Amino acid sequence: MLDFNSLAEFSRTNCVSICAFLVPANLLATLLTMIFAALRRPSSQVWQSAIVACMFAVVMILHVYTWFMIGVVMIPTYVLLWLAVTCLVCNVGSILFHRRNTNAPIFQR
Repeated sequence: MLDFNSLAEFSRTNCVSICAFLVPANLLATLLTMIFAALRRPSSQVWQSAIVACMFAVVMILHVYTWFMIGVVMIPTYVLLWLAVTCLVCNVGSILFHRRNTNAPIFQR
């Protein structure tokens, strides 16, 4: 069975490697979602990219909360939390943008 305390301790012990993966993964996945939405790719591609990006953001939020649980309140924890929330908002915004502009005419010269 999965023990939450062991998982939280693992998260805090391997913080540098977890953040070294999650920060670029969050940024790249969110950027990919925004690009797919701007290029009017099919909805399935936008949704898949947004789901992956949101999973990375949620994992980062949970990782930051493991630090908040033990009372570590520092600038890096707030920066990582801000990054994750910003990525979540950008992904939701990209989905809404794509849904709104899918049927809009494309103006060409």
